[in-house]
Order: sequence, then C-alpha cells, then structure tokens
Amino acid sequence: MNQAHIAKIVKELNVNESQIQAVADLLEQGSTIPFIARYRKEATGSLDEVVVTAVRDRLSQLKELDSRKETILKSLEQNGHLTDQLKESVESAETMTVLEDIYLPYKPKKRTKATIAKEKGLEPLACSLLEQDGTYSDEYAANFIDPEKGVDSLEDALTGARHIIAETINEDPEARFRMRNLYLNKGVFKCSVAAGRETEGVKYKDYFDWEEPVNLAPSHRILAMRRGEKEDILNLNISPPEDEAVDILKNLFIKGEGPDSRQVELAVLDCYKRLMSRSMETETRLAAKERADAEAIRVFAENLRELLLSPPLGAKRVMGVDPGFRTGCKVICLDRQGKLLHNDTIYLHQPEKAAITIKKMCKDYKVEAIAIGNGTASRETEAFFKEISLSDEINIIVVNESGASVYSASEVAREEFPDYDLTVRGSVSIARRLMDPLSELVKIDPKSIGVGQYQHDVDQTALKQSLDDVVISCVNKVGVDLNRASFPLLTYVSGLGPQLAKNIVAYRDENGSFKSRTELKKVKRLGPKAFEQCAGFLRINNGPNPLDASAVHPESYHIVKQMAKDMDCTVSDLMKLDDLRKQIDVNKYVTDTIGIPTLKDILDELAKPGRDPREKFEIFSFASGIEKPEDLRNGMILPGIVTNVTAFGAFIDIGVHQDGLVHISELADRFVKDPADVVKIHQKVNVTVLDVDLERKRISLSMKSGAKPASETKSEQRRTPKPDKKISVHKKQKQDQNKPFNNPFADILGKM
Repeated sequence: MNQAHIAKIVKELNVNESQIQAVADLLEQGSTIPFIARYRKEATGSLDEVVVTAVRDRLSQLKELDSRKETILKSLEQNGHLTDQLKESVESAETMTVLEDIYLPYKPKKRTKATIAKEKGLEPLACSLLEQDGTYSDEYAANFIDPEKGVDSLEDALTGARHIIAETINEDPEARFRMRNLYLNKGVFKCSVAAGRETEGVKYKDYFDWEEPVNLAPSHRILAMRRGEKEDILNLNISPPEDEAVDILKNLFIKGEGPDSRQVELAVLDCYKRLMSRSMETETRLAAKERADAEAIRVFAENLRELLLSPPLGAKRVMGVDPGFRTGCKVICLDRQGKLLHNDTIYLHQPEKAAITIKKMCKDYKVEAIAIGNGTASRETEAFFKEISLSDEINIIVVNESGASVYSASEVAREEFPDYDLTVRGSVSIARRLMDPLSELVKIDPKSIGVGQYQHDVDQTALKQSLDDVVISCVNKVGVDLNRASFPLLTYVSGLGPQLAKNIVAYRDENGSFKSRTELKKVKRLGPKAFEQCAGFLRINNGPNPLDASAVHPESYHIVKQMAKDMDCTVSDLMKLDDLRKQIDVNKYVTDTIGIPTLKDILDELAKPGRDPREKFEIFSFASGIEKPEDLRNGMILPGIVTNVTAFGAFIDIGVHQDGLVHISELADRFVKDPADVVKIHQKVNVTVLDVDLERKRISLSMKSGAKPASETKSEQRRTPKPDKKISVHKKQKQDQNKPFNNPFADILGKM
C-alpha cells in the first residue's frame, strides 16, 4: 500500500490515518463497501459507506496518476529528455493536469510550424528574441536567411522565430496555469442557433442567443448546450475577456519595449489566437463537462436510491394490469411469492365482458391489490376498475411502469418466462414493482428506469460505477431473502456476483430451500471469503436458527449465544423480550476484534430482527376526472407523485400522462438551495397548476402556498418595465437557484 496515498487521503478527508489504512487494507483484501461499513466498524472507526466509497475512488485516481507518471518517465527516458530535475517535477505532480503540463514540451507531436522553423535553424534566433536583452538587430537576424532551407527573407526568419516562441509560450506551465485559471473563472459560454436550424431546434429555443459564465453554469444547462451542439442545432464556444488573456501572456514574456520585445509581442498574439485559446477552450469544455457530469450523476444516484427504497406493499396476492386500448389490457395474477398464476386480456370497449372476467379472476385467485401501469390509457383503466364494484378490501394502485418494456424484452425475463410474450412479462413486472420495488427494479438497467437527466450524455463509466454502487448499497441495506431472491437480486449481494448468484439458484433448485446460512458453504465455488462478505446480508426466515433471519453476522452468533446463556434464556427469548435485552451489559462482551459499535448493532438487530429500513406503504390516488393535459386549468390544486428530481426542480406525475415541472423557485415558500432538500422520488405532494403549454407539452406547477397561476403573474409583469437582455440573463441565474458550486474547479486549480 502506497503510504503517500494514504497520507494524502487523510488530509483530504480529514480522518485518522488508521481509519484510511484500515479501509485500504480491507479493500485490497476484496471486502465490499457494504461489508466494510456494516461489519468492520471497529477497524474503520465506524466510517459510513459515503466515506468508504470516497476512499476507494481516491485510491483509484491516485493509482491512475502513478501509472501515468510511469508512462511519462519512460517516454522521457527513451527520447533522451529525462533529467534529475525533470524526474523530480514529474514525481511530485499532484494532479493529472499539472503532470500533463510538465510533459507537454517533451511530448512527441506531429510536425508543427515551430518544429519546421527549428528544422530551418531558426531556434537560436527565437532564443535571442525571447531573451530581450537589447542585443537584437536586423543584421543579426539576417544571418539566418538561407534560401536552401526555405528562409528567403528577413521576414521569413522572424516569422519562423515567432512560431518557435509562440509554441514555447503555449507549453510554459506557468502560462497555462494562469490562462486556465482565467478561462475557468472568467470564461463565458456563448451559445447561438446554427444557421437554418431555428425550426428544427425548438426544444433548444432558450439557448438560441445565450451567454453564461462557465463557473456559474449549472449541470443541466451545460449538458443541454452540449447536446444541442452535438445535434448541430447550436453553436457553442467558450471565451474569457480577450484583453485579460493577452495581458497575462504579455506580463509573463514581454520584458521591454525594444524591437526584440515587439517581436515577442507579435508571438504572444499569435500564441493566444492560434494555440493557447484553442487549447484552453478544449480544457475548459472538458472541465465543465466533468463537473456537469458529476452533478448529473449525483442527482441520478440520489433519485435511484429513493426509487429503489420505495415502500413495498409486501407479500400480497396482486393483479397486474398493463393498460391498452387497441390491443387490450393484459391482466395477470400473482401469488404472495410473486409466482405467475394466470393471465388474460380484457378490452375497455367491452366493459361488461371485461368486468365479468376481472371479478372472476379476483375471486379465483383471492386478489388483495391491483397494480395498474401508468402508461397509455392508465387513467381510463383505473376508472374502469373503480366502477365495477370490486371488494373494498382490494386496493387499486397506479404504478410507475418506466422500464417495464425493457425488462420484458430482456434475457432475464425470457429465462424467467420462456413461454409467455412481452405483454405478460411486462404486466408481471408492474405487479411485482408494487409488491417489492427493489427486487424488481434491480432486473432493469438503471438508465431505463426514468429517474435521471442526460444519462446518455454523461461519462458512461462514471455513471455505471455510481449507479452500481447505489444498487449494491440499497440491496444490502434492505437484505435479501435467500430462499426467494431472484438471480439478478442475488447478483448485487455483497461478495457474490453473477456466477455465485447462479450457483445459489442452481443449488436451491436442486436441494430445495436453504435451512441455514452455513448451508451456503455447500454452494459450488462459494468459499470462506465470499461467505464472510455475503452471509450477514442474506436472510432465512422461519429457519431453525432465528439469527439467520437477522442482520447479525454468523461470526457474531457466539456472542449472542453467550448473552442468552448469561441471561439464562434462549436466543429466541432474547429476541422477543425487551426486558431481557435491557439487562445486558455490552461492555462484558468487548474483545480485541468486537467493540461497542458492533455490540450495539447486535442489540438493535435483536430488537427488530431483519427490520426493513423502508417506509410503510401508503395508498395514493390521482384526482378523479383529470386524465389528460386538456383537463387542466390554471389554479387547480392536485395530488401528485414526484417522479424525478433535478438540479432545477422536480417533475410531478399528476395523472395526465405527462409530468409537470415544479421549478426550484416554486418548491417552497423559502429559498431552496437543493431540490433534494425538499422533495424525494415517490413522495406524495399537492401542487398548484401555474400554466399549461399544450403546444410545447409543458406543465408548470408550484408547491408554494397561495401560488398564483401564470395568467395572473403575466398581468403583473405587464406593469413592470422589462429589463435589458444582460440583466435578464443574470436575473435568470439567480432565479434558477441551482445548487452553487463552491470553487467548482477546485480539483483543477486547487492543487497547482
């Protein structure tokens, strides 16, 4: 383990060295993040998953930096550039940006104007000019005229020398540092519509003539402008105040006012326009994209976590309905374990026949709840089910079906239901989402669930890592029923993976239900390390050992047994009787490896074995009679469900097949810095309709008390003088109230 890396992370995260060392050691041994955070609290000082993940990611970044240093040192040595001083500079570089700046002058490159000038023997002239010691003269420069080398005149010689100087300036680390600072802190996005694309790019209308400081631009606008540029709808560039940029280079390289300094000034201008501005714009675009990606991925991950941890209805007999007009509604029935019992198709235009079918299915399969997908015809289907006089004990619930079609066409669905078509599989997915959202949603690529923005525009590797971390965290936080879990769900359990998950399912199919956690050791290829990692997160309900249904790790069973022995009772008594647990003095059970944090976790778990951290399920219904955008009227107050949270607000499903937007400025009666502080995915809210734009398919909503419809707001605005464009742009930035980035480019600038 690289101790320099450990020391750096200790400083960055402000935690003890022993904690970081412990996390690094455990990660190197193959321990998972959930396992480290849950079962190795003594070693890590109770660091949570967030910090453990940060340590893992930072170690990976530093390892990548070291690898790049090795490559660069090897290149420098092979090309004869390596000196002790250069080696020291490379080895001491703390960021990839600094490292690449050091390497730039020596990096193998294609022939440039500067290299061509050097081939013509003009480098001594360039060095003389750059010194600006007052010794320059045209006579001296004339010595470099050589028609055989293509230097036909004095101007040819000076032009070539300036090309060399321009490249020297462009590769100067201090110049690049200062210029990078200027671009990141004072650069401005300038966006305009591409010629002739006004009609095609209506959705980018807000950016047809847009300017915004780079360091203030929020993630969603950066990604939107980039996407518009990629689709050839928008032109996008970044530029700082040009005078300031040129002055930076002049102050660094111009030392006087003589003829040599004038030549250097010309080289400075050439450098900035031809080399530096292009290089810095590229770097700034990448830096802004990286920041935008990080924020978009963060929001996506938070939304996914909330969705995966949505309250489950639980083990109920559920009817699943995939609504449809022309092709009918596909209806299925599941037992309490989620097993498919029956499927049929009903047609809403044959209501009497459909009602008879549904009532018979509800009776035959003892249906306790009905899950209706929220796609096309969902409100009409919901209304039909509520009108056919079903038992009051049967709850009718509209379920978000995003991604169900992806699941139904997947290999997982084909393996699970090889004899059924896509519509049946989709209906099963809808019903199971109601029973247990987590177990069903893990079968779908998170990008297809519909809780993110610009998920196809951000760095795909970083996105996958983040979303995988969230799924793994949620699965292990909730725990998994070993005897009911599907292959996809088992895949995300700590220490397992596709192969071991497949082996567990195969063992279960061949031998029946697991009777104990120790029986896992009989599974093919599931060795001691995998058992250690996964056992605490797997549950066996109604087994001989009650601890197998809890989150107490098997490595701690002996402690619970000792507690029961000391209290002269059974383990089951200890789990059932609160009075017994209160008498336990945990200090008696402290050992070299098990401390107070673990012992407190054990007592908490004994009180509520296998407790589900998810909230209790609540029935929700949309407003009756409001089924399409045309039914909406400004000022209406409606119930809704949060479907997506972004940096600029939240999208709300109000039952009209089109989500409305509550802008961040309309989320509360107070200032909102981050929408996630106010709303979460699947949260039930009441909203006021502000405006409905049927042409652009936009619904504006508010969660403020006493919110005014757009019509009233516009009448007030007519009485207010309209500000000029520049003022309105800055005003819009303030109104957006996007989560500000404190020193947004600290990773690039802060460690120079």
